[in-house]
Amino acid sequence: MNRVDRIRSHVVQGSPSPATPRPQDGYDNEEDVVIVSAVRTPITKARRGAFKDTTPDVLLSHVFQAVLQQADVAPHLVGDVVVGNVLQPGAGAAMARMAQLAAGIPHTVPLHVVNRQCSSGLQAVATVVAAIKAKYYDIGIAAGVECMSRADNSTKEIVSSVNWTHIGAVQDAADCTVPMGITSENVAEAYGITRDQQDELAAQSHAKAATARANGWFKDEITSVATSIKDKDGHDQSIVVSQDDGIRADTTAEKLAKLRPAFKEGGSTTAGNSSQVSDGAAAVLLVRRTVAKTMGLPILGRFVSYAVVGVPPALMGIGPAFAIPEALQKAGLTQDEIDVFEINEAFASQASYCIEKLGIPMDRVNPKGGAIALGHPLGCTGARQVSTLLYQLKRKNQRYGVISMCIGTGMGAAAVFEREM
Repeated sequence: MNRVDRIRSHVVQGSPSPATPRPQDGYDNEEDVVIVSAVRTPITKARRGAFKDTTPDVLLSHVFQAVLQQADVAPHLVGDVVVGNVLQPGAGAAMARMAQLAAGIPHTVPLHVVNRQCSSGLQAVATVVAAIKAKYYDIGIAAGVECMSRADNSTKEIVSSVNWTHIGAVQDAADCTVPMGITSENVAEAYGITRDQQDELAAQSHAKAATARANGWFKDEITSVATSIKDKDGHDQSIVVSQDDGIRADTTAEKLAKLRPAFKEGGSTTAGNSSQVSDGAAAVLLVRRTVAKTMGLPILGRFVSYAVVGVPPALMGIGPAFAIPEALQKAGLTQDEIDVFEINEAFASQASYCIEKLGIPMDRVNPKGGAIALGHPLGCTGARQVSTLLYQLKRKNQRYGVISMCIGTGMGAAAVFEREM
C-alpha cells in the first residue's frame, strides 16, 4: 500500500450534527438572516488580465459601495464589516480598513478580517450571520478580495514560521505544506480520477460560463469597475472592466488533452484543468429579517446552514464531499432537494471526485461555470459564489442552493441558502 492509499484509508466521515427543523413551504422566521444585496467585480487573470495593475483596496472599496447602493442602505447603519483575504500581509487587515473608509463607510463602523484559505469569503459570510443571530448587530457586510497579481508565491514565510523538527514529527502537520497541485494529483491517484474526466469537467466549465456570459446571466451579480491598466510602454490607460476575462468559449476536452502535466511528471493535473489564478472582489449585505422587513429591503434569500470539516491535508481537495452532507444535515434537507450546487473547481480532479462521491447530477453543478473558467481569487471566491448562486436561483425560479469548496491544509466548507420565494 503506497502512502496516498494509506492516507485514503484513514479518511472517515465525522459524526453528523443534529438536524435543524425541516423548512416548510412559506417558512418565514423573524430571526432569519437574509441577504438583501450581493455583488462582485469581474474576475480577471492575474498578471495578465484587466486588474493586473489594480490594488485590492480599489476592488474592495468598489464592492463595498456597490453592495450598499444596490439595497439603498446607509453606510452608518452597518454594524460590522468582515473581509476574507488570504495572501495580503496580516490577511489584509490594514488594507481592508482603509478600503472601508475610502468607500465612505464611516470610522464608527468596525471591521475585521478572516483567513480560512480558499473559504475565506464564505467564512466572512458565516461570521456575519453568527453575529447577527447572536444579536451583536442587525446589519453586516461580508466581503472577500484577492489580487493574486500581487502575491508572492514563495514559501519563505511558511518555512521561517515553523520549527520543522517539531512539525515533521507528525505527518499530517508536515503535509500542510504539500503544494496544492500535488494534493490534486494525490486525489486523482487515490480515487482513480482519470485525465479524461478532468479535461471533460474543465471543458464543461468553460462552455457553461461562455453560455452564461453570452446570455447576460452574470449581469445582475457583476458591478463594473473603472480602473487603469499599464500598456506595454508603462503608460496608464483608463478602462472600465465589465466582464470576466478568463472564459474561453472555444475550449474543448480534446484541446485540453494536449497540455502537459503542470505539477508532476506523468501526472494528470494541468494548467487547463486547474482553477485560474485571478484577481477579484465580492460583497454580501446581510440583515436580520425583521429589520429588512421594517426597512422595506428587497430579500434575495436566507442563509440556512453552514459546516466546516477537516480532512487529511494531503487530500485536501475532498473536503466538499464531507462538508456538503454535514451542511444538509444541519439544514434538515436531502441532497435531492438542492437545485444548484456551486462547488469550487480548485482542480478538476477534486471537483470530479466530490461530484461522483455524492452522486450529484452534473446539470445541477456550477450551471454558470466554475473556477476553472471564471477564476479563483482565493479570498473572494466564497463571497462570489453567494451572488452567483442567488441570482441563478432567481433566474430559474428555484429554491435551494449549496456553496462548497475545499480548503488548503485539509478542510472543506459548505453552506445552504434558500431563495426568497
